[in-house]
Amino acid sequence: MPRPIVATVSVPALTHNLAVVRRHVDAAAVAAGGEPPSIWAVIKANAYGHGIETAVKAFSAAQGLAMLDLAEAVRCREAGWVGPIMMLEGLFETADLALADRYHLTCAVHDESQIDMLAHAHPSRPLDVFLKLNTGMNRLGFTEAAFPGALARLVALQARGVVGHIGCMTHFATADSDPGIAAQYAVFQRATAQHAGSVSVCNSAATLRHTECAVGSVDRPSWVRPGICLYGASPFADVTAAEYGLKPAMTLSSRLIGVQQLAPGARVGYGATFAAERDMRIGVVACGYADGYPRHAGTGTPIEVAGARTRVVGRVSMDMLTVDLTDVPQATVGSKVVLWGEGGPSVDDVATAAGTIGYELLCAVARRVPTNVHY
Repeated sequence: MPRPIVATVSVPALTHNLAVVRRHVDAAAVAAGGEPPSIWAVIKANAYGHGIETAVKAFSAAQGLAMLDLAEAVRCREAGWVGPIMMLEGLFETADLALADRYHLTCAVHDESQIDMLAHAHPSRPLDVFLKLNTGMNRLGFTEAAFPGALARLVALQARGVVGHIGCMTHFATADSDPGIAAQYAVFQRATAQHAGSVSVCNSAATLRHTECAVGSVDRPSWVRPGICLYGASPFADVTAAEYGLKPAMTLSSRLIGVQQLAPGARVGYGATFAAERDMRIGVVACGYADGYPRHAGTGTPIEVAGARTRVVGRVSMDMLTVDLTDVPQATVGSKVVLWGEGGPSVDDVATAAGTIGYELLCAVARRVPTNVHY
């Protein structure tokens, strides 16, 4: 039989989470008297580890999909997606223009070199773009001073029929925490005040917490870009996904493959980092860092075994980890283990215990872990 670890992805949960976002932004639009935004469902990094083709099915009610990788964009088209596709980092070289044209991709433009590529392009139809403004995150985008010149170049290309719709976008650095988005949003509003095209500023955190930025108008339609919340994890340290009504879309589960009895003081695993505090039962789980479970998840990381919450003990190894079964008498070899997801701790709880974020854990599940898609 195959090794008992599996990642189960729930299409109904993904669809539910998109509907939660839709209701949230629609309510915000009604309250503000504005237009509800369109939604780019962000499916970068193989849909945060959930699978591109699965995401295309699950997010069929989204107005668009957003990602980074051109090969993933092609997979979306091949899977039947006919709506807009946003390339969040735009084009990387001139050869990419042919793919953007063939598959009708919308491209972020964040650097003069990308405008130079467009200036030499001869697409079969105008390419839609979103000009990216650096409002203070200082990753990608034009400064406020350089933004008008970049916009003017795109408008000139629009007149030549190379560029179609021109939207404007930015990315918030602290939408999930203090100091919030006010300063960055003020820069964006000031820099784009004279432009009537679409705008896109909201990631998951801004979509859920700063709804004033999500609402559009007739002259300035808005697109939100939810990512992690669509997969049932929270972008916030102080609010859980469950509090927003989100459901975990991935469940990583395995089984016990061994049980050991330890006397007080006996040690467990590489480095002997854990010593038994009393007479203990220790279970061995078929899951390790080669499966994507974080090696830095130390003693105390929550885990569910045979329907009971317990803890990881000792050091996670390549193919196995060990858990405390002392107070889980029903657990035996073959008992089900939920590392995160439905019926177990949330991926955010595991990530917090491991000193990281749920995004990393979902994206890090290894290829050797079989995926079971639940419809």
